[in-house]
Amino acid sequence: MESMQVIKLKERENQLEHWLSASLGLNSFILQPLAGDASFRRYFRVQVDKYSFVVMDAPPGEDCHPFIAVAKALRKMQLNTPEIIEADLTQGFLLLTDFGDLTYLRALNADNADLYYQRALKALSVLQTCTQVPGHIVPPFTREWMWREWHWHQEWFLEKLLGLPPAPDSLEEVYSLLVESAATQPQVFMHRDYHSANLMVLPDAVGLLDFQDAFIGPLTYDLASLLRDCYIDWPKEKVNQWLLDYWRMNQALAIEKEDLLRCFDWMSVQRHLKALFTFARKQVRDQQAHYLRHVPRTLSYILQVTSEYPELASLHQYYRDKVIPACTR
Repeated sequence: MESMQVIKLKERENQLEHWLSASLGLNSFILQPLAGDASFRRYFRVQVDKYSFVVMDAPPGEDCHPFIAVAKALRKMQLNTPEIIEADLTQGFLLLTDFGDLTYLRALNADNADLYYQRALKALSVLQTCTQVPGHIVPPFTREWMWREWHWHQEWFLEKLLGLPPAPDSLEEVYSLLVESAATQPQVFMHRDYHSANLMVLPDAVGLLDFQDAFIGPLTYDLASLLRDCYIDWPKEKVNQWLLDYWRMNQALAIEKEDLLRCFDWMSVQRHLKALFTFARKQVRDQQAHYLRHVPRTLSYILQVTSEYPELASLHQYYRDKVIPACTR
C-alpha cells in the first residue's frame, strides 16, 4: 500500500499538471522531476515542443513571495536570477526560465575553477550591495538566530543523529566567540546558500538559484559557503587565493586582510555547524540519507579551522574526541 506521503505528492503533481494545462494553456508537455534543495519545495522541468521551463512547487508552508521579490531585485542589478513567467501564489506554483542542468558542482574541475570562481566572486560582490528588495523585508542574521542554530545543531546532529549527551558548557563559550565575530563584521546582503549546487554555468556568466532565504548578515558568510563548500573542496592555498582575490575586488569595504582571513575562518565554523544540523535533520526527520555523505567533509573543515586557533581549542577537542568516534560507530 502506498504511503500517505507518496499519495500526497501524486495529488500535488496532478494539481501542478492541471495548472499548466488549464490555467496556462500548455498542451502536450513533458514534466521531468529535478533535484531539489533542502526544503520541501520541488522542481520540475517542463518541456513544450523545443522550449523548456522550470516550475517550482512550493507546498503550503513554503512562501513564494520572498523568492519573487529577491529574484526581481537582483535582476535589476544585472544579476542572473530566473525570470518569473507565471505565478499562482495561492497554490504555490511558479513557472521560471530554465538555466539548464550545468551547476557549478557538476562543472567544476581543476582546469576551470579559477575562471568560475572569479565569476562567482564578482557576482557576489554585486549581490552584497543590494540594499532594497521592494515588497519584502530582508531579515537580519542576528545573534539570537545564530544561537538558535547552535541549539538545533545539538538537538539534531549531536543528540538525535549521533546519540551523544548534551554538549559541555565550554562549547558555548567558544560558540559565543564565533557569534560575536559574525555580528561585528560589516553586514551586507547575504544569499545564505551561495554554493556550487545553487550556482549555474551560463555563457560568460553565473546563474543564481535558491536565494529566497536571504538575510542581512556577515560579510564572510557567503564567502564561506562558496569557498568552503560542503559539496566540493579545494586545497587551502587555492581557497586563500580566491579569498584574497575577493578582498582586492572590494577594497572599499575597509577590512584588513588579516581580519578578513580570521573572520572567514570563524564564520565557516558557524556555517558548517549549521550545515551539519541540516544534514542530520534531513535524515532523522525526512529519511533523506543522501545528505549524510557530506558530513565527513563538513567535519573535516571544522577540525581544520579549529586546530589553527587556540581560542577554538575546546571545540576542536570535542569534535575530535567525541563526534568523530560517534560518526564512525
